[in-house]
Amino acid sequence: MKFYPLAILVLTLAVTLPLSAQKLSRTEKKLLKTIEDNNDDALAFLEKVVNVNSGTLNIAGVKKVGAEFQEVFNTIGFATTWIEMPPEMNRGGHLFAETSGSKGKKLLLIGHLDTVFEEDSPFQKFERINDSIAHAPGGNDMKGGNVIVLYALKALHQNGLLKDAQIIAAFTGDEESTGKPLDISRKDLVDAAKRSDIALGFETSTGFNYATVARRGASGWALDVTGKRAHSSGIFSETVGAGAIFEMSRILNAFYEDVRGEEFLTFNPGVLLGGTFIDHDKANSKGTAFGKSNVVSQSATVTGGLRFISEEQKERTRTKMKEIVSNNLPHTSANISFTDSYPAMEPTKGNKALLEVLNSVSLDLGQGVVKAYDPGKRGAADTSFVAAYVDCLDGLGTMGTGAHTPEETVNLATFEALTKRTAVLIYRLIKD
Repeated sequence: MKFYPLAILVLTLAVTLPLSAQKLSRTEKKLLKTIEDNNDDALAFLEKVVNVNSGTLNIAGVKKVGAEFQEVFNTIGFATTWIEMPPEMNRGGHLFAETSGSKGKKLLLIGHLDTVFEEDSPFQKFERINDSIAHAPGGNDMKGGNVIVLYALKALHQNGLLKDAQIIAAFTGDEESTGKPLDISRKDLVDAAKRSDIALGFETSTGFNYATVARRGASGWALDVTGKRAHSSGIFSETVGAGAIFEMSRILNAFYEDVRGEEFLTFNPGVLLGGTFIDHDKANSKGTAFGKSNVVSQSATVTGGLRFISEEQKERTRTKMKEIVSNNLPHTSANISFTDSYPAMEPTKGNKALLEVLNSVSLDLGQGVVKAYDPGKRGAADTSFVAAYVDCLDGLGTMGTGAHTPEETVNLATFEALTKRTAVLIYRLIKD
């Protein structure tokens, strides 16, 4: 791709320059000073938006947080749009903010407004533990990343550096529980990617000196098994066979023995029910089962998840699972179905080239080498939906701990440094 020669040059610089090197232009140094001047405001804004609950199903809350960001984007020269989702989807919608132009790389900056903490959660408020750390519901995942994007762009605007650049900031309102169908809830994000060259995701940072060049995709699977109901004295006979629970056990064991083992591939059975009668509430991941020890089981069902590093790995794994499911024990039948959720963000050459540009920025800022994070340790995210169209880099958001738990924290001490890194990265990409 046309980006590769730059990556080779950057790699050479990264190897030869000492960590303390400051290869910053006069313009970049002015940009850093602006970020320093704005940092207190950025942290105050972070506290403000954290204190507005925006659990995915709190539609009013998601919209309120979006409105806070929209107001600031409007003041720095971005055209903003609130994109509503259909009412039956029960999702708040998305905030898109855009500048138009033809200068340098066309950038898509991805964040999300929603959190896992709904209105009934006891964890609702930003609370400083000390000067460096704050408890913050969604502050780490990922309102902090959104604020980094906003204040990096604000500093660029204040220095007149966004003129004639195409930048789209896309903050979705349902990343934590994606609205279905996906071809509606992610249509605007994919369309934005098709008009862009590069996507930068600001999900939680996995470490100050790591970034994400690959994320595993996510798929659901459901397995239903039927056996012949009979008195248990006849189990294993030619007329009764094995029953549903033995057939389910065979299949799951074969998945473990014959499918498990590929790098980055995992699959997990999350809910299992079996017996004479079962009632599975799939929408709420719960159910009931009735059976007796002297009756051969008639029904069994299991639902689970599948994680994969590429579409090819996903399809190969599904084929293996289907083959195992079809080799039934006597007088049993089984059916497996799959549902797509997040595609894989594969570790492409273009993504790795972007990492080298970020690495060069970090070295020039004296912030150290930035390496690729293990994709086996990252969950899915919105960058995965655009990875087929643009080069991507993710994990550029805030530092913190305990995401998705009542102990979630955000690291305030690194906020300014990460905003500087983001601003210089954006500047160099749109200047290229």
